[in-house]
Amino acid sequence: MSPGPAPGRAADPVRTVFFGSGAFAVPIFEAVVAHPALELVGVVTAPDRQAGRGKLLRPTPVALQARATWTALLQPARLRDDDAIEQVAGLRPDLGVLADYGQIVPPAILAMPRHGMLNVHPSLLPRHRGATPVPATITAGDERAGVTIIRMDDGIDTGPIVAQEAWALDGTEMAPSLEARAANAGAALLASTIGPWLAGELEARPQGDGATLTRPFRRADARLDPALPARELERGIRARAGWPGSYLETSLGRLLVHAASLAPAETGDVPGRLRSGGRGLALTTAEGRLRLDEVQLPGGRIVTAEQLLRGHPEYADAEVGRQPAAAPA
Repeated sequence: MSPGPAPGRAADPVRTVFFGSGAFAVPIFEAVVAHPALELVGVVTAPDRQAGRGKLLRPTPVALQARATWTALLQPARLRDDDAIEQVAGLRPDLGVLADYGQIVPPAILAMPRHGMLNVHPSLLPRHRGATPVPATITAGDERAGVTIIRMDDGIDTGPIVAQEAWALDGTEMAPSLEARAANAGAALLASTIGPWLAGELEARPQGDGATLTRPFRRADARLDPALPARELERGIRARAGWPGSYLETSLGRLLVHAASLAPAETGDVPGRLRSGGRGLALTTAEGRLRLDEVQLPGGRIVTAEQLLRGHPEYADAEVGRQPAAAPA
């Protein structure tokens, strides 16, 4: 139990360093800035990256927020390097808060804050540890999503649970909107957890069994394989909305798919064909049909399948290639 302030004296704000990079981290960063018990003394984020055709340097969403607060900003290429560790140590943190940072935090930094390092993670740990928990929640067809605050250890999202919040899913969620909801929920949960945590009133509990580990997406993951059931393809489209997206490799060229729904199979269906039905378009799969609701030709605009067929009726009977077999190990 942490000792409280002397009678008649307010507790000094706790020196806090925030570790974060992506958009998910921004509401959580704002919760740290606004919390009266915390003094933000530094922000650690990824270096500015080249982006766009002009290869201009673009800061992370968290870096943009941090620069507006005039807080010390560290952007080490490798957090485990000695000079980066020394820079963090120079901030004399009593608490660390991390969300969507993108690098492994070395043990030397984890050991610095006397109140530990808290990680706000967008899944119901131990389920969906790792890099893509929100897409994994959708892909798996989970009935619930949530956020978890853990006290970090030297594993990948393996630390004991400090607080957790869950909500039901309706099966239509897209990754960007679900991530935004998780970010706001994580910020609110952190704000309500900080006080009791600093006072020693919360005891972190082990995660238990049932852990799963996610991996970062690759561009190749965007390709839709008609050898899979339609329900898996539909979940994947929602999970990869934003990046890397989804597409079909057809006999007429690439067709981007932005939204889809399920339809029953029809007599004679063989996986790997586009079929028109009514005024729509569907992909025949290993199990059921995938109705293509919003599509796009490369360089074109997003249209409905009905609009696509108006200008390109040849798509009504196009062949779709399957995902190439993985190379032998």
